Amino acid sequence: MLAREGFSTIIVVFIFSGLVGFAASFGPVWLQFIIYPLLILLCGLIIYFFRDPDRITPNDDSLIISPADGTVVLIQEADEPEYLNEKVTQVSIFLSPLNVHVNRNPVSGDLEYVKYYPGQYLMAWEDHASELNERAHFGVKHPSGLKIMFKQITGFLARRIVYNIKEGDELKAGERFGIMKFGSRMDLMLPGNVEIKVKKGDKTVAGESIIGQIKGL
Repeated sequence: MLAREGFSTIIVVFIFSGLVGFAASFGPVWLQFIIYPLLILLCGLIIYFFRDPDRITPNDDSLIISPADGTVVLIQEADEPEYLNEKVTQVSIFLSPLNVHVNRNPVSGDLEYVKYYPGQYLMAWEDHASELNERAHFGVKHPSGLKIMFKQITGFLARRIVYNIKEGDELKAGERFGIMKFGSRMDLMLPGNVEIKVKKGDKTVAGESIIGQIKGL
């Protein structure tokens, strides 16, 4: 299955490839042997990037589920004055261009806060990317009353984040909510009563991997 957010990009790439291929058909044969494989590779890569596989989310409301495929690049204490208004554990997941880029809700609950920030395009694994890059912040209140925040953050290659949720929506853990294009980062801001279940360097799968567990549930 392909992510619907990628249809426009896929169509543009296919039209471009068709036009270039048509133009190349009037050129020498040796040039066609170079151009045609490159165009096929380009079309294959764009389809691969926008793949959207089904995922099986653990049926446990106490779990914080990974919102993104990628690699855990940062786990640190941080201040979160925007929504939680307390010290939190920040878990950052870097998505390479080869990862699935469809994003999924990390928890079920009420979406109380959404804010989009335009910004720069630092490398997504840099610490300051969370503060300076184009990004969207989401604050969710879990049925237990626990609040968490997660952030879509663009990277050096990414130039657009897409999300289809808004304040007042009721989220369900593991459901798709958006996509980040061509390399990016996802941050989770988790309060002290969440036990972190990953370590730096771990690989994550959106909708399936367990990032943390709410204590006492």
